[in-house]
Amino acid sequence: MQNNHHHDHDHDHHHHHGDDHDHLHEAKGLWGWITTIFHLHGHSHQRGELATDQAFVDNSEGIRTVWLALAALAVTSLIQIFIVVWSGSVALLADTLHNIGDGLNSIPLLVAFYLARRVATRRYTYGFGRAEDVAGIFIVLSIAISAGIIFWESIQKFIYPQPITHLSWVAAAAIVGFVGNEAVALLQIRVGRKIGSAALVADGLHARTDGLTSLAVLLAVGGTWLGFPILDPIIGILIGVAILFITKDATVTMWYRLMDAIEPEILSDAEAVIQEADRLKKASRVRMRWMGHRLHAELHIAVDPHLTTAESHQIAEELRHSLFHRIPNLSEAVVHIDPWSEEPEKYHQLTTHHEPVPEPIT
Repeated sequence: MQNNHHHDHDHDHHHHHGDDHDHLHEAKGLWGWITTIFHLHGHSHQRGELATDQAFVDNSEGIRTVWLALAALAVTSLIQIFIVVWSGSVALLADTLHNIGDGLNSIPLLVAFYLARRVATRRYTYGFGRAEDVAGIFIVLSIAISAGIIFWESIQKFIYPQPITHLSWVAAAAIVGFVGNEAVALLQIRVGRKIGSAALVADGLHARTDGLTSLAVLLAVGGTWLGFPILDPIIGILIGVAILFITKDATVTMWYRLMDAIEPEILSDAEAVIQEADRLKKASRVRMRWMGHRLHAELHIAVDPHLTTAESHQIAEELRHSLFHRIPNLSEAVVHIDPWSEEPEKYHQLTTHHEPVPEPIT
């Protein structure tokens, strides 16, 4: 016996369309993909094809956060461009253009959030939440590239020292860059952790690397003003090392998500809920994984074999209800019910040799 549907206290999530077709399959060419991702179809059932559960709310918050981040970075870049025009510094212009380019790295994440709002199709039966994790790969690569650029520029300054000119203007641009990027980092990391989005957290860490780069420029200006221009490449190397640690953390996080890893404390919380469940004889397997910023769970439990189908179903529903209330970001829980026995393998003689040996919950 198996329970398998999305959680929603107010209404059923499942949308049934008379023309149950796959828009991604039908979309042709670049415009087709754009209309699919941003849902520009003119169908009368357009709203019905968007997810209506908490995942939709979280996706909307993620979209709003990325747009706010892009707006903040745009303002930061405009101020820096204004400073560039007034100072006439070519080096500062190059750094400003680099920051603008880094800000555009949020676009893949924005597209992923828009795509993840769509409900599952016959081809993508688990939905599009995984697009968020794919976007995280690009963000991690961008962080690593930022570290490489800083190391390269710092080494070049060791070999070919070049004094910093327009110190006051460069310092002003550095302060603007640091404040703008750090504000974006704090926003994205906070919201990312709130909704469970590893990719949004990674994008926040990427903004932080840009802020650290601007901070390095500010410290270098101070060193030049004090008569120690050698501080410029030294600080650059130190900032590069700091970004390497950020790269490592972001890489590990995205690796966990792509490998369906789960935080042990979340699994422990789920196991605690199961142990508190009434009329449950045994739980033989609990598996959980992230799909974007939403959690999916799969449970195998054993109940009294003399219970009716309705009674067994009620036990599973009560367990699922408790899990939804106790586990944040949980959007789906599949519960497989077995009749309890001292020799449980007798109920699975046909399939035992096909499945891995489950680990009992202690």
